[in-house]
Amino acid sequence: MTQITDRTWNSPDGLTLYARDHAPASGPAKLPVICIHGLTRNSRDFEVVAPRLAAQGRRVLSLDVRGRGCSDRDPQPANYHGGTYAADVAALMEQAGVGRAHFVGTSMGGLITMILAAARPELIAGAVLNDIGPEIGAAGAARIASYVGGEPKVANWAEAAAYARSINGEALAHFTDADWDRFARRIFRDDHGTFSLDYDPAIAQAVRNPPAEPPDLWPLFNALAKDRPLLLIRGETSDILEADAAARMAAAAPHMRTMEIAGVGHAPTLEEPQAAAALRSFFEEAP
Repeated sequence: MTQITDRTWNSPDGLTLYARDHAPASGPAKLPVICIHGLTRNSRDFEVVAPRLAAQGRRVLSLDVRGRGCSDRDPQPANYHGGTYAADVAALMEQAGVGRAHFVGTSMGGLITMILAAARPELIAGAVLNDIGPEIGAAGAARIASYVGGEPKVANWAEAAAYARSINGEALAHFTDADWDRFARRIFRDDHGTFSLDYDPAIAQAVRNPPAEPPDLWPLFNALAKDRPLLLIRGETSDILEADAAARMAAAAPHMRTMEIAGVGHAPTLEEPQAAAALRSFFEEAP
């Protein structure tokens, strides 16, 4: 069984942030892995994936981005953006003694990885982008903006699961009732019978007030793809990473591996058999 240690680290501006530190299985030394979740999620998204990667002989750090999970909420909501998050990840690596790592980034986590590749390229050895790229589908962005920051009234785990299904049911149509219960326990917190989504609602400010001129993210993707192993995982029906955008990514980075997960939208859990096999193969060959 993987040994997991609760780790905290200090952000450059003084917040206390949290990560799960998974010890590697015995064997030859390999570069560690840093797992970064999506916009409204937390490190529990990797509670199955991270131990699998650790079993391949890699130390795995799965973190709670500021404002999520066990990490501090920021008193200045304007700080909830990718540049801040990337600086936080660099601070984690320094304080955890990690000079270089592979990254697994789901949605926002992939954007953070791309930002870090442009700002601190020496930190990133390779990356897995889970259902994200330099072009964000307009329909998906609008869908997320419609619910992020909401505070649903939930009285128990059954109602939490029903809410999770209402938001994600189309993307994860294959989920069973048991799957939705597990999903709910990843995204909600239970404070002595009071249920709430496990993130700061203030993260919605940046989502609901995007810049008038969206930034060009292609230079960030190109920085990440340069001279690094790269795996792109895409949900077949994703409205965030649309098929034509994924095709342009593949053309720009011919060495990039790709895997499309049938019948899944945004975003794959990475526990699907196809995704799990792609991750296993990628990390078997990576340094």
